Amino acid sequence: MRLATVQTLHEPRVVGVHSDSGTDRFVDLCAADAGLPRTLSAILALSDGLDRARAAFAKGLAANQFVTGNPLAPLPYPGKVFCIGLNYRDHALETKAQIPGEPIVFSKFSSAIVGPGVPIILPRASHKVDYEAELVVVIGRRGKLISAADAPSYIAGYMIGNDVSARDWQTEKPGKQWLLGKTPDTFGPTGPWLVTADEIPDPCNLGIRLRLNGQTMQDSTTKELIFSPAKLIEHITKVVTIDPGDIIFTGTPPGVGVARTPPVFLKDGDQIEVEIDRLGVLKSPVRAE
Repeated sequence: MRLATVQTLHEPRVVGVHSDSGTDRFVDLCAADAGLPRTLSAILALSDGLDRARAAFAKGLAANQFVTGNPLAPLPYPGKVFCIGLNYRDHALETKAQIPGEPIVFSKFSSAIVGPGVPIILPRASHKVDYEAELVVVIGRRGKLISAADAPSYIAGYMIGNDVSARDWQTEKPGKQWLLGKTPDTFGPTGPWLVTADEIPDPCNLGIRLRLNGQTMQDSTTKELIFSPAKLIEHITKVVTIDPGDIIFTGTPPGVGVARTPPVFLKDGDQIEVEIDRLGVLKSPVRAE
């Protein structure tokens, strides 16, 4: 099942996505089940939330309860946004970095999260803004001290993300400024929808690609992940409780702009497409502040 949040004429609505002859249509889940919460994070917080969403999707589809609107980030205001550095073997080799012995974890503010089609804004204060195609894990259950074996049951689904990064802030400021380099406004595109975990039996076997102005810049597979989503959850929950609606950016494959010769950084007017097998395509234009 694909779940999305769309902005209708009056308010955001949680929808199921139905494809017919190459056209995506949105089934209004709350129209089919009036008791269903109005946000995706609240639906995930219900013990039977995804089951109810699935039933509402089937009922709404049968009754033609479609709604029109512009897709937003599936989770416009995620609770916690975890990000993982150097989590692809081929990317670590590209950057001449030692393969880490445990996950490198940092964060973005939820205010960085935007949806498909929303421009990535290049801050005046940065001149080295980079792209990073990423698989994003969406948490569906509250928990702490979770084993890797149990971790899959805490995953609601997956979506596409772009961990946009201001490299001059991230690595060239005194003491390095990973947080401010990673969390400027609009630096966390996600979407276009959440694909539930039952449709992605192996998240470590997905092709992942990024195109910049039509040119393929990143082309790898999640087989290259050093730490699987399950291992990431195990590591994070040693010290942090995860909640429904939290998200994890799982790292980026090789081909980032900063590692190229010469480096390639984003500029006004660029167009980015991130594609992951079975998850769709996330498109983002780039604009100067």
